[in-house]
Amino acid sequence: MSTQPDRVLIFDTTLRDGEQSPGATMNVEEKLAVARQLARLGVDIIEAGFPYASPGDFEAVQRIAQEVGTVDGPTICGLARATKQDIEAAARAIEPADKGRIHTFIATSDIHMKYKLKKSRDEVLAITDEMVRFAKGFTDDVEFSPEDAGRSEPEFLYQVLEVAIAAGATTINIPDTVGYLTPSEFGGLIKGIAENVPNVDQAVISVHGHNDLGLAVANFLEAVKNGARQLECTINGIGERAGNAALEELVMAMHVRRQYFNPFFGRPADSEAPLTHINTQEIYKTSRLISSVTGMLVQPNKAIVGANAFAHESGIHQDGVLKNKLTYEIMDAQTIGLNDNLIVLGKHSGRNAFRTRLQELGYELSDQDLNKAFLRFKELADKKKEISDRDLEAIVNDETQQVVEHFKLELVQVSCGSSARPTATVTILTPNGEELMDAAIGTGPVDAVYKAINRVVDIPNDLIEYSVQSVTAGIDAMGEVTIRLRHNQHIYSGHAANTDIVVASADAYMQALNRLYSATQVGESLHPQRMAVPAGTGV
Repeated sequence: MSTQPDRVLIFDTTLRDGEQSPGATMNVEEKLAVARQLARLGVDIIEAGFPYASPGDFEAVQRIAQEVGTVDGPTICGLARATKQDIEAAARAIEPADKGRIHTFIATSDIHMKYKLKKSRDEVLAITDEMVRFAKGFTDDVEFSPEDAGRSEPEFLYQVLEVAIAAGATTINIPDTVGYLTPSEFGGLIKGIAENVPNVDQAVISVHGHNDLGLAVANFLEAVKNGARQLECTINGIGERAGNAALEELVMAMHVRRQYFNPFFGRPADSEAPLTHINTQEIYKTSRLISSVTGMLVQPNKAIVGANAFAHESGIHQDGVLKNKLTYEIMDAQTIGLNDNLIVLGKHSGRNAFRTRLQELGYELSDQDLNKAFLRFKELADKKKEISDRDLEAIVNDETQQVVEHFKLELVQVSCGSSARPTATVTILTPNGEELMDAAIGTGPVDAVYKAINRVVDIPNDLIEYSVQSVTAGIDAMGEVTIRLRHNQHIYSGHAANTDIVVASADAYMQALNRLYSATQVGESLHPQRMAVPAGTGV
């Protein structure tokens, strides 16, 4: 890889930083599914996780390295604090990948060094040099991040970066860890680094930033104008607190405004060469997958991938769009892979035709997942005249959710009405194979179902979010239910789709409960910046 690319490298951290969103935890199989889709999307680097954090994280990074880190695939990256045990774990995890990267970091702001690290500037400089060299012993591709760079003293930051590059870092990442900077400040920070770090031409300048003030995307675009050539971002902008810079917004901003950005790359303004390697037609599908797997719904007015992004209600707008889309649309919905085509399959269609249509939509399912999805399709075809591609996506995403069913919902039945007390009966198969039935009364049918389930699955939890949205328009539309449970300060999500909203609600709740149960069996992974600090490691 050239140290100074003529385009922007897209570093996707959905599986690492994005997974740190409350309730967004994914298991190994879900991470693999996401990684495969990120490869189809065309990202350059996948930060697959933090291998030292837990055995589950290590396994996920290692399997992604084996199965997605192919010769033609993306670089697979593992995060590591600036400690030997972290770096060794990352090195082992990424080893199967054809192209592997170790991303190590240490804080450089005075407030972090004083209160978190309890280290002096000289000590941080020495640790940076030692640990980058140590990482370099495992791979030629080493990335270094000075944590909280946005609040670091510039002259010291320049020193740290110079030391890191001299020690072998080929990418230097500048994180706005707390989302504090404004675009002009962030651009100035990158410009200062480009002008004051003597060996900066030997490394790619990368940026990472959070959206606490809603400025992450604007900050990154300003950084690009000042020399940044790698952007660390997530699908749908998910991540800690207010999230990260959204991949889809960054990519489409540079796609739609290519003429504006071209001169910053030394290109003619009218150059048609893309500024990233992203296959934009995979954007919408990737967004839907992340939303389904994490249970984090995309707000309707979200840029690029929101349900209203290409909708027009104003009469003036509708009239203009009908005459010429360019009057009120700066991009074509098909550019991001969004279309309203109706599937031509019906209830008499065979499995082969069904598989072919899924392949046309970009889904490659195992035989087991295909069979599950096909059965759901046949059930839906008996209930709906027209099945849209969005219905199909909902079926596939719902049926391929990789959640271990410790407790399995065998039956759910409700009775309710204007003059009746909502009552629900459930039958659940427990982990020891016992089939239990119970009933409960609630304020509504869903409340009754949840109370009945809780009588069988006795795991204390607080239901903190319940949301329903329609997959498509119409009275026969499938409903998608997303819920979040809280247990011991951890959040667990569940997501399900069905034409019967009560059944979808029950399935989503069971999925969240099974995730909670799994976590209680194997323990929790920790956020890399909140882990207990090993003695003498410098973090």
